Amino acid sequence: MPRINGTAVFVTSLVATLGALAFPMWQYADRMGTGQANVAASTVNTQWGPLTAADRDLIVRVRLAGLWELPAGQQAIERAPSQAIKEAGDHLIVGHTDLDKRVRIIAAQLGVALPNQPNEQQQGWLQEMSAAQGSQYEYKFVNLLRAAHGKIFPAIGTVRNTTRNTLVRQLASDANQTVLDHITILEKTGKVDFDAIANDAVAGTTASPTGPAAPVPGQVAPSAPAAEASGDIGTTSRPSPGAPGTVNTGRPDPVDTAGVLQ
Repeated sequence: MPRINGTAVFVTSLVATLGALAFPMWQYADRMGTGQANVAASTVNTQWGPLTAADRDLIVRVRLAGLWELPAGQQAIERAPSQAIKEAGDHLIVGHTDLDKRVRIIAAQLGVALPNQPNEQQQGWLQEMSAAQGSQYEYKFVNLLRAAHGKIFPAIGTVRNTTRNTLVRQLASDANQTVLDHITILEKTGKVDFDAIANDAVAGTTASPTGPAAPVPGQVAPSAPAAEASGDIGTTSRPSPGAPGTVNTGRPDPVDTAGVLQ
């Protein structure tokens, strides 16, 4: 009996010790490792609302985009291998000149430091373009830029959806219009390698594809009824202006209260 009691006491003590060790770990994981806690830890308050790490990252990424896409656009116009490429270069210059004004003003208001040169990867893209000639140059120009725009596009949407900062929300809206315009004008060249983009997007994934069943060859899909309001409903708004294949990026000049542009 004493031997059994001693064993029981040892087991009880061991369980209690493990429980004491595990509890702080559970408590830390629950209270300090949550998404909300991580966001709060990197957030600073401003008069325009909380400024998160994701907000600051978008501000820097908008600045970086202009630092490499502006010279890429200028190079396209100077080399002018075709009118379509020249037009795309024009859109890059106009769009990022405008966005750069806005991001510099917003960064000054929010106290976010901005880079003054493209990052290493972006410098590599510029070097690839500069080294290419003829049709290879057109391919490099269009597809490097189209891929870069395609990757930042969903990131802009995420920040636009989640930010609580009014300045960042407006920047995301402006950047969304500009990026969509650039995607559209690059695709207009007819030189986007959509197979390469699709393959790059799924590289490394193992999940099975989901979605509606594939259409059956020769079988006509049933017609879907119109989705529309019922009854006598008066409406005044209209779809976004612009011909198909164009994006309206017109917006008022930024208000430079900090004197950044002077």
